[in-house]
Amino acid sequence: MMISKDSILKQKGFLALWVGQTVSAVGTQISGLALPVIAVTFLSASELEMGFLNAAGTSAFLVVGLLAGAWVDRWIKRRVMLIADLVRMLAVATIPLLWLQDSLTIYHLILVASVMSVASVFFDVAYQSYIPILLPKEYIGVANSRLETTGQISGISGPSIVGWLLTILKAPLILIVDAFSFLISAIALFLIKDKEVPKPKADRRPLRKEIAEGLSFVWNQKLIRAITFTTSTSNLFSTIVGTMFALYFFREENLGFSTASFGLLSSIGSIGGLLGATVTPKLIKRFGEGRLVVLSAIFLGSIQILIPLSWYVPREIALFVLGAQFFLTSFFILTYNITQVTARQRICPEHLLGRMNASIRFMVWGSMPIGALISGLLGTAIGVLPTMWVGAVLAVFSASFVFFSPLRTMRDMPQRADA
Repeated sequence: MMISKDSILKQKGFLALWVGQTVSAVGTQISGLALPVIAVTFLSASELEMGFLNAAGTSAFLVVGLLAGAWVDRWIKRRVMLIADLVRMLAVATIPLLWLQDSLTIYHLILVASVMSVASVFFDVAYQSYIPILLPKEYIGVANSRLETTGQISGISGPSIVGWLLTILKAPLILIVDAFSFLISAIALFLIKDKEVPKPKADRRPLRKEIAEGLSFVWNQKLIRAITFTTSTSNLFSTIVGTMFALYFFREENLGFSTASFGLLSSIGSIGGLLGATVTPKLIKRFGEGRLVVLSAIFLGSIQILIPLSWYVPREIALFVLGAQFFLTSFFILTYNITQVTARQRICPEHLLGRMNASIRFMVWGSMPIGALISGLLGTAIGVLPTMWVGAVLAVFSASFVFFSPLRTMRDMPQRADA
């Protein structure tokens, strides 16, 4: 049955969730832009310190990701998201306060990134598990597309505004806006009413067994397993590149671009993401779900090479090359994620959603702190540009898992789990 995109707004609670996450997306863009800027331009972070900072930002997925999934399946997911938003609000608000007191150091940034990482684990696992609870199954695909699309719309204005603000305000101060966005998201979640109740204690088993059940489900579903391995390796290698990017972009001995240029690149990327989210339903109709996942993964891996390649062209052209890379990366991330996340939510039984998402997050996000640490060590040993070449070349092969799977010739993803 075809679902109208407008009819999704009539579903109780979705409008509040949509508004809250749209505002929060702007805040996420702010912190994503401001933290590396603060580290490089205000605190003169080294390659190794940038590795630690980036690792801290995703470390919790590796450390507590599996536990979070088991716990989230036991708890009320909307409440988990609300508490996580409040924790992130308080954590990010400490950065401008410490800077105003002239007490901010790179170690404070690393600590804040770690706290936000833990909160984000719980929020993300609960968030991806919440849509199927809030909405009937026939609305899931439309809801994911709507949320991703508006998230990218927020991202278009967010980075460009931040880039402009950075020319008149110090980077730590703009994080006040980020803290406020988490507050708005928490208020929106508070206003939602749903019928979810905590999992009865009588139905709970030891955490070890519940975690194993989630991992087993991911491993035994061959399509989900292939997607997970491709995403994990893609994140690992792109993080090796991305950890060095701020040093490559801002340092005078490298490209030496301004913070406003960084904001421009992020806006270009968001436009690509908006286009990707908008055209994904048409691309699914044209290529099929499985084929679109494979094509998106191939392009995502290949275009990483544009980043180190930008060194070998005149500086005024380098920004155009990087703009193309940001645009295409965001475009294919959205076509990839909308297609595979919707399929995962459709396939997975409701009682396993939290553990399934946590198991996947453990693998796909858990590879990122490893990549960040590798990048920091490589950057210290061989330099920024060679490190980015290592990550970019290896990223080309990350699509192998989905390419050599049934997804390559599959139009429609399954409607239920394999027996």
